[in-house]
Amino acid sequence: MSKINELFTSKINVINVGIELFKDDILAQNASATHLEWSPPGGGKPEIIAALNNIDKAELAEKIEAANRLAVEKIVNSQPVLIGFDQAINVVPGMTKKTILHAGPPITWENMNGPMKGAVMGALVFEGLAKDLEEAAEVAASGDITFSPCHEHNAVGSMAGVTSASMFMHIVENKTYGNIAYTNLSEQMAKILRMGANDDSVVERLIWMRDVLGPILRDAMKLNKDGIDLRLMLAQALHMGDECHNRNNAGTSLLIQALTPYILETDYPVEQKRAVFDFVASSDYFSGPTWMACCKCALDAAHGIEYSTVVTTMARNGVEFGVRISGMPGNTWFTGPAQKVIGPMFAGYKPEDSGLDIGDSAITETYGIGGFAMATAPAIVALVGGTVDEAIGYSRKMKEITTTENQNITIPLLNFMGIPTGIDIRKVIQSGILPIINTAIAHKEAGIGMIGAGITNPPMEAFEKALITISEKWA
Repeated sequence: MSKINELFTSKINVINVGIELFKDDILAQNASATHLEWSPPGGGKPEIIAALNNIDKAELAEKIEAANRLAVEKIVNSQPVLIGFDQAINVVPGMTKKTILHAGPPITWENMNGPMKGAVMGALVFEGLAKDLEEAAEVAASGDITFSPCHEHNAVGSMAGVTSASMFMHIVENKTYGNIAYTNLSEQMAKILRMGANDDSVVERLIWMRDVLGPILRDAMKLNKDGIDLRLMLAQALHMGDECHNRNNAGTSLLIQALTPYILETDYPVEQKRAVFDFVASSDYFSGPTWMACCKCALDAAHGIEYSTVVTTMARNGVEFGVRISGMPGNTWFTGPAQKVIGPMFAGYKPEDSGLDIGDSAITETYGIGGFAMATAPAIVALVGGTVDEAIGYSRKMKEITTTENQNITIPLLNFMGIPTGIDIRKVIQSGILPIINTAIAHKEAGIGMIGAGITNPPMEAFEKALITISEKWA
């Protein structure tokens, strides 16, 4: 029998590349088929392919590879340590009484979405810059308030990210490289400012955090001369089932355990200390911002390395998604439209109620935890949707767009693989694989708050803009 005839009488095993529909037709005919996810580099766009070719020339490619090795070395070797708490006006560079920091790339009041506007108005009332929400909207639009991205002040902020002068901040120092990062305290998971809520209960909570929680944490950390090693604690939290973006059960337990002896040693009344512990017990999210500042501290050490294509920032303001890359120093943002977040909604809400992706918390994925480390936290699927297999798959897949594994922080379920570290814009564009982000969903209107959680990706447009810019600049 000829080889051709053998082909027609033997069982066919097909590898399907490209359109998945073909695989389904083969399976329908009782043959076996394996689908290989593939797309043409740069999405087949001539200008993107030309940019890829430009930076792939031998001499430049060698410079990029060397720069990327240095960038990820700095990320991996960074040792972020929590050294204290204080009010933003006292520690955050460039903060004034009339400065409001926000999440994501730069945006004006007029262009902010509902949740961010709601958070801004609530912060203005909290700071005494407006007597009520109506006046707060007028003050925000007056031009008298300076709006600026958290990231441009060595800081990060959850969801709307709104940070004002009186708010207490984590102070995290990179013991390896000396840089410092900041983020404000968790309001926990009730109706809260960072989700765009701004009624009297929200402002009253912020006042209590300013007058009781913040001072107690500040004075407790003054008694801790060594600080708290966040990298070590982060590694432990992942081994205990967190991914440290949206699941923080272990991390919060570890953090409050480390803080408790010093809180007890402060001179504050017992009832105030008890209120602090009750507040922490109200939600597992207490340590969420802590990990954001930890990641920011490590990534800032790798920013500004000439020729590096490693991503050092991913952040969203609810309208635009912005990235910064190491090789473009300073505050050069590359943006695309903020995306929808797909996932389970709280009872009574529908997908059309959702605001677009928002927040600086994607700094966790930029570092290699959160969505990149979902294999450590299979229970996260109950919040963000999907399956355990998908959660594990995300951690494997992110290796394809990163530069190395961070062996300081490992994933037990994947044979103690280090977290995928150092997103390379070249690999994102060549593979068509976008970073995976798990995140909360805020209502699209001001004053309502969180209505769900889910999974999203950045827009490819942001990475394409970065590629074209570096191709023109470096080649």
